[in-house]
Amino acid sequence: MENNEETKPKKTGWRGPESLANRNGRPVGSKNRNTSLIREAYQNLTEMNLENMSLWIQQIGAEDPAKAFDLMLKMSEFVLPKLNRTELTGQDGDDLFKNLKFEFGPSVQDRLDSLDGIETIEIDE
Repeated sequence: MENNEETKPKKTGWRGPESLANRNGRPVGSKNRNTSLIREAYQNLTEMNLENMSLWIQQIGAEDPAKAFDLMLKMSEFVLPKLNRTELTGQDGDDLFKNLKFEFGPSVQDRLDSLDGIETIEIDE
């Protein structure tokens, strides 16, 4: 006689009573409980060490200002959201700025040409 345990597929997933099973899974956008707890613990750790972190950054900055600045930028990612790049386009994907022109006054060459008729005065020191 054949052993049924070997031919049965292994049971995975929920092992509790069927009446308590959530067959639809966790709702979209809901947070994992463990992830929330870890985030909260990290936030508490950070808040309790703000003064120490400031001191540590100052100590690092005394030896290597670039490294201290880099650490500040990395830490800011946890506080300030990163902005997504957006592309502005006109109708049908046309470039909005194709006819945009800036005028900042006369060109450098025009200014140099206007100085040709001016006498230069030499100053002895």
